[in-house]
Amino acid sequence: MNLEQRLARLEAIEAIRQLKHRYLNACDLKDVEAIRACFAEGEVAIDYGPVGTFRDRDSFVALYQSLACNARVIDLHHGANPEIALVGEEEAVGRWALYYFYLDAETGATRQLGGFYQDRYRCIDGAWKIVETVFRAHSMVESAATT
Repeated sequence: MNLEQRLARLEAIEAIRQLKHRYLNACDLKDVEAIRACFAEGEVAIDYGPVGTFRDRDSFVALYQSLACNARVIDLHHGANPEIALVGEEEAVGRWALYYFYLDAETGATRQLGGFYQDRYRCIDGAWKIVETVFRAHSMVESAATT
């Protein structure tokens, strides 16, 4: 692999890393348009287990908006330990650890969740997008409301 190819590989991996961080931050900020923009248009595969399975970004965003976009919900998504591999010039896969914290600001109920994302990315018109994502939790702790 020559220097130009190595640089292109590193730039692609960094663009994918930025994409995933943009997605997680948009979830915390309740920025539905930024969330939508992280996914490819048309058919995608989103499998978030008990939360649901979606074949397009708009149906996922609609559920997210109904569940999370209100003042009582405070979410924190922390993605870590990325393992990103290019499987072609315009396709990549990645695994991310997630630590998630939820607070119901009205009742004080909390939920902490740990798990992994398995993602597939594609470079479309020069921009990396999520085309497939699966999340599986491996641990969860909940506390009851304090009121």
